[in-house]
Amino acid sequence: MASHSHHSDEGEYSGDIPAPQTKGIWRVFLILCVLTAIEFAFAFLMDPSTLRNSIFIVLTLFKAFFIVGEFMHLKHETKSLIWSVLIPTALLVWLLIALITEGTYFGDSVYNYLK
Repeated sequence: MASHSHHSDEGEYSGDIPAPQTKGIWRVFLILCVLTAIEFAFAFLMDPSTLRNSIFIVLTLFKAFFIVGEFMHLKHETKSLIWSVLIPTALLVWLLIALITEGTYFGDSVYNYLK
């Protein structure tokens, strides 16, 4: 006969509602709001240049990492898990940039060769 074992945690549930984390939510909101305001200031107050685009990209990456850390709880994980998520993501971004820049070169080479 098959035995039935209950592995549920019903006995450990106390029925208490966890304390609201309103302070943490407001902190995250303010940090993201300030970063977005800085991005808008750079976008509208600086002349278009590589420096402006670089600053904008760095701030956007910082915001993305902060959002992933807070809302996907990545900052509470071990360092090895954080690096195992970040390194493939960085390599994927590098691959996309390389394909965009080199893809044009390859396309132009093939087009000029067939002329």
